[in-house]
Order: sequence, then structure tokens, then C-alpha cells
Amino acid sequence: MTHPIGIIGGSGLYTMTGVHDTTALDIQTPFGPPSDSLVMGTLEGVSMAFLARHGLGHRILPGEVNYRANLWALKSVGCEMVISVSAVGSLQEIHSPGTLRLPDQFIDRAYSRQCTFFGEGLVAHSGFADPTSAWLRGKLLAAGRALNLPIEDGGVYLNMEGPAFSTRAESLLHQVWGADYVGMTQATEAKLAREAELAFATLALVTDYDAWRTHEKGADAADIMAVMAANVAKAQAILRLVVKELIDGPPQNEPARNALQTALITPPGLVPARTRERLKLLIGKYGY
Repeated sequence: MTHPIGIIGGSGLYTMTGVHDTTALDIQTPFGPPSDSLVMGTLEGVSMAFLARHGLGHRILPGEVNYRANLWALKSVGCEMVISVSAVGSLQEIHSPGTLRLPDQFIDRAYSRQCTFFGEGLVAHSGFADPTSAWLRGKLLAAGRALNLPIEDGGVYLNMEGPAFSTRAESLLHQVWGADYVGMTQATEAKLAREAELAFATLALVTDYDAWRTHEKGADAADIMAVMAANVAKAQAILRLVVKELIDGPPQNEPARNALQTALITPPGLVPARTRERLKLLIGKYGY
């Protein structure tokens, strides 16, 4: 496979175990530097590109992450898909701490992030009704079940701004809205992945019950990191198993493959030359 599998590591997952022939790339993008070096290597003999979302040592707040640079970097090295590992709080009793989930929908309440590559003379409106890849989620689900891990497909991820955890009122409101999980990063990554025509799936690691269970103290960073250690081991096991099933890349009917085909609104002749050059990686195949 000439196209590496993109993996974004979240809280607790700052490096991948079992990776061989590694090379660290410091990539510059039109949107600045990514969160950290992009680690290229092979996982179970399959080409991989790994990026720590919050940087090594967890140095970057969710609202400070340069999401555009991160997704651009993965696209620039040839990735066609991205598996994003993310810690989440549970908003429903059925999603207990220590379980793994594959969200298929988002509610985005983040407000400080740059969540599009476009603008500056080029308008694009990408379809986002189904924001994660059913094909990629299916592969992750099968791998998790083969390992007898507590994993389920589907559910709504509420993307909050952070960095503070929810108040009890917010947690209860998010429940009323029908959300299953709460986190601070995934809707932003998913939007940019769609614009970059990358198949995208979130491997959500449930760490806590957020703040809706009033008899408990609510989300606490120290408690979350304790649960996270065990969850990360589960995630690593799934990733090691699933990469061999992804070696042929996304199927031809994967919606993300040609997401920009009907999304680009501005005629090429009206797009400033600087914008065309800056976004050539994404729009070049469409005649811009």
C-alpha cells in the first residue's frame, strides 16, 4: 500500500507501540505547523502516519490545536483515511467507563476553532449529513469484537469548547439533546477530514460519566487519566489488528473520496491565484 493509514492520537495516546522503521517529519503547511512531528513507519507491516493531537507531553489545549495543519499534514503524505482516537465522557448509562465507541454523528458546540480550509475567495459547502465513514467504523468494530473488547457502533458525540469540563446543567442539557458522548475535538477534525476527502472515524475511549450523575463528583482529570491507561491499551490492540484490513484503502463508493466534487461553489476563474496555489493539494484535481 502506497497510502499510509493516518492515526491521530488523543489524550493518553501520544505514541504508537509496535511501530517499525520510523521517521519523524516536521511538516510545514499553508496553515502553520501541526501539533507535533508526523511519525511515519510501519505497523504490522502496513504503512502508517501518526500524529499526537495535543503534542508529546500533552502541551496543547483543545482550542489551541491547529486542526487544519494536522489534517493537511496527513493529507500531504498521501493518507486516504484517518482514525482519530479520542477520550470521551459518557452521557448515557449504557456507555460505561472502560468501553469503546464509534460515534456516527456530531453536535458541534465549539466556537473558537478554524474548521474549514476554504475562504479567501473560494467558497465550498461540503456534505456532512453522515460525518464518519461507515466502512471504516465497520472495520474498527470487527477488530474490536475479534479481540473481545467492549465496543459498539454509533452514537452522537457532543463537541464542546472546553477546556473546562461540563457543568451539571450542561451535561443534563446534552442528554436532553440526545447526545451519547461529550468531548472537545472530534467534530472539528471530522469537518476538515471531509474537506480533505479523507475517510474518517472516531475511536472513542469512554473514561467517565461527565457530570449528569448528581450523586457523583463529576469529571475529574486525574480520574480520567487513570481509566485512560487501560483504554489506550485496548485502542492500541484494535489499531494493530485493523491496519491489515485497511491495506487496500477506502472503497470506491466511500463518500469522502470525492466530497469536494459538488462542494466547490466559486467558479475557477474567480478564485484568486494565491488561494488556488495555497489549496492546490485539495482542489487541483477539480481543475482549479
